[in-house]
Parts: sequence; structure tokens; C-alpha cells
Amino acid sequence: MRAHELREKSITELKARLKDEKKALQDMKFNRAIAGQLENPARVKMTRREIARLHTIITEKEQEESAG
Repeated sequence: MRAHELREKSITELKARLKDEKKALQDMKFNRAIAGQLENPARVKMTRREIARLHTIITEKEQEESAG
């Protein structure tokens, strides 16, 4: 999902999505450790970037709420 699409969501929705992404990343790391390979290794990088994007947008929204 693109950043401008994420900015339209509420903080609660973003935090839920962040939780899901972290769980997915944990599962991928576990599968890589056990099986030694992943179906799509590039997905780990994409998931990490999505987590960072979500953290950034959540922080922006929280600062907007406290300032305004």
C-alpha cells in the first residue's frame, strides 16, 4: 500500500496493520530459519519497508493530534 493511501487511515487501523506486518515478518524469519529458504525472499525486504513506513505515518499522525 502506498504512503498516501496509508495516511487516509486512522491510527487504530494503522496500528492493527503494523501488528499484522510484524507477525508476517516473524513468520518469514522463522520459516527461513527452519526450512532454509523462502518462497519469495524479496518479500522480507518489502515487509521491513512497510513496517518502517507504518511507523513513520503513525508518528506523524500522533504528532498532529498532540499539536492540534
